[in-house]
Amino acid sequence: MFHVLHIAYLQSLDVMDQTRPAHLEWLKKEVEEGRIVLAGRREDGSGAVLITGDISAEDAQSIIDRDPYTQAGIARYERVSFNGAFRATGLQQTTHSPIRD
Repeated sequence: MFHVLHIAYLQSLDVMDQTRPAHLEWLKKEVEEGRIVLAGRREDGSGAVLITGDISAEDAQSIIDRDPYTQAGIARYERVSFNGAFRATGLQQTTHSPIRD
């Protein structure tokens, strides 16, 4: 399954920016491991969107739980999961690494 993770910021950007360095380090690791394939802030600055690779719902929840924003209680996630039946070249094979805590 692929997952679209919508992040809603619960605090002002000034508050979010205090945790942003830890969040970006965490995000970099998730991308390097292939669990997140695309990520960025929403245009209006109210949150962000992450797109996962082909991972289980449990792995997607683990991503959410390990985000420093979640751990600090300053962001809320909504997960939309889909089967990815039609895929671009390069997304045909599962390329993610299992989550290692």
